[in-house]
Amino acid sequence: MKQTNYGFSKEVSLGYDEAIAKVTKELKKEGFGVLTEIDVKETLKKKLDVDFKPYKILGACNPLFAHKALQAEEQIGLMLPCNVIVYVNDNNETVVAAIDPIASMQAVKNETLGEVAETIQGKLKSVISNL
Repeated sequence: MKQTNYGFSKEVSLGYDEAIAKVTKELKKEGFGVLTEIDVKETLKKKLDVDFKPYKILGACNPLFAHKALQAEEQIGLMLPCNVIVYVNDNNETVVAAIDPIASMQAVKNETLGEVAETIQGKLKSVISNL
């Protein structure tokens, strides 16, 4: 698994559609549902008439921890849900990546929120590892 300063990713030996199905299944195992799906390739073609690689953004939410976060910080909804992306890179490999909730929550100085972010980070890393 590769780590950046804002997320973590993994190249997977799955096709694009298969990776989307697998990551959705793994998210469910960790208590997440996918609230939104944004097909970036389709949107860019429709809005700008440009061709783009297969790229989907999944808005994942774990209701229990979303509730805890909202109780700790009313406006944290600005940073929800946790985005997970699936795309085909320039080497024609499928990549799955997830936001690092600790990195995204650093601007908010709230200890309770930090604890929630640590738990969610562990769950998202587990999802990526299991692909």
